[in-house]
Amino acid sequence: MGEAMLAGILKKGLARAGDITVVDISETRRHYLGEEYAVNVSTQTSGAVAGSDTVVLAVKPQQLTYAMKALAGSLKPAQLVLSIVAGVTIETLCRGLDHSRIVRVMPNTPAQVGAGVSVWMATPAVSNEQRNLAAAILGAMGKEFCVEEERYLDMATAVSGSGPAYVFLFAEALAGAAREIGLSDEMARELAIRTVAGSARFMELSGSMPAELRRKVASPGGTTAAALSRLEEGDFTGLVAKAVRAAYQRARELGQQ
Repeated sequence: MGEAMLAGILKKGLARAGDITVVDISETRRHYLGEEYAVNVSTQTSGAVAGSDTVVLAVKPQQLTYAMKALAGSLKPAQLVLSIVAGVTIETLCRGLDHSRIVRVMPNTPAQVGAGVSVWMATPAVSNEQRNLAAAILGAMGKEFCVEEERYLDMATAVSGSGPAYVFLFAEALAGAAREIGLSDEMARELAIRTVAGSARFMELSGSMPAELRRKVASPGGTTAAALSRLEEGDFTGLVAKAVRAAYQRARELGQQ
């Protein structure tokens, strides 16, 4: 996700490669990012953030304590810290970094191809100029939505954050069913992927609600109606609702830990 953000920033011209420093504990990763994007790379966090306007925290949650210790005493009051660390609250970030200008973001994996959606929130200390910068950075990866209450980030986690996995599972099931009725592995995969991708694009461009589009496809007594009837028998919509609620509850639990 950090690389997706880096690629988006450079593609949109929000910063020059020479003005960006990437800190990573992996030598292999540092070498790749330096070669691929012509950015500066380092193992020294304190040196990398010196003079930077914006510091992006793109680490796994279990690495956050180490990252915050490495940043301790290095941040200047006017610097913006943008965190994409999953499940970590603004309060935890402010306390751990001893810093007040923080933007917390819930992105999703399609950001890696510029088709993501990011929901974010800023602390009161973040200036309007920094808010605009955060919006521009996140917009470089797809759509961005700013919220004023942190609880919406947990909700976004359950819908857009985890949502791609729900779609992948459906595509996996669709391809599996296609193989069962006799299609080759390659054709089953392609039909499933193209159907999901094309339907999402059509839904986006049509301006219609999903329920309306579904009704238009499902002619009474037709093949689609027969298939939807089976999904309804299995409480498809109810299962999706239960899945989203489970993800939402888990996001809240992680935020409290």
